[in-house]
Amino acid sequence: MTANAVPPSATNRRPFAWGSPLTYASALAVAAVSITPVIYVIIGGFRTTPQIVANPAGLPDPWTWNNYARVLTQSNFWEQTFNSGVIALGTTLGVVLLGVGAAFVLARYTFRGREALYTFFTLGLLFPAGAAILPLYLMLRDLNLINSYYAVILPQVAFQLPLTIVILRPFLSAIPRELEDAAAIDGTGRIGFLWRIVLPLSRPALVTVGILAFVASWNAFLLPLLVLGDASLHTLPLGAQNFSSQYTSDTAGILAFTSLAMLPALLFFTFAEKQIVGGLQGAVKG
Repeated sequence: MTANAVPPSATNRRPFAWGSPLTYASALAVAAVSITPVIYVIIGGFRTTPQIVANPAGLPDPWTWNNYARVLTQSNFWEQTFNSGVIALGTTLGVVLLGVGAAFVLARYTFRGREALYTFFTLGLLFPAGAAILPLYLMLRDLNLINSYYAVILPQVAFQLPLTIVILRPFLSAIPRELEDAAAIDGTGRIGFLWRIVLPLSRPALVTVGILAFVASWNAFLLPLLVLGDASLHTLPLGAQNFSSQYTSDTAGILAFTSLAMLPALLFFTFAEKQIVGGLQGAVKG
């Protein structure tokens, strides 16, 4: 090696770019703003109300489990959890089944008005659900669905379908036509092709729309508030409101109830984060 030779490692070095540190710093700042309230609510459940009043930003001293134990044993928490689970699972099942059926037709069939129909579904993303609350309530009342799970499940399925179709259609369109031709040669019909080939290949997108529908249904407040007058059918968001109204001065208990109510949604996002990202990336590429 001559004196003027440059080591290979030096030629492979990239110049330091300030863009990456700034990006990471911005991401950390956004994450901190999003996570800090959640952590505050969870930790607040381990404090007493006098501690919160004396030092709102302090840590539990001592840590106490009484608030969480009281919520789990002395309130309607488990009944409301069951109601939220039934409605969320029903909504998720309806969204996935109807969404994949509509997206399959729009992706794999060619017919007049297909793009116009897809545009119609896409415009549903721009429609505010709050604007339809009053006519929706009147329609559900005329159908005798008020104070039933169906009064929440059916509208939520309708409101979730546009986003579901927008996410699923690119996945279904990207499946090669050669697979469909090979399946047809083997005697597999359209339904068999959908069940045996399309659904397994579209698993990331199906998981994505399913989780988004479940979390949106779990956190829904306005629609259940209007159509579920029976207290025995109340969901967890309504239970949190009722608990905070009943125990106005019990700040620590309200924080404990809120923590337990949002725990399933947090767990869903935590364990399925990669699936959600993969499904949304596929939709964008499509």
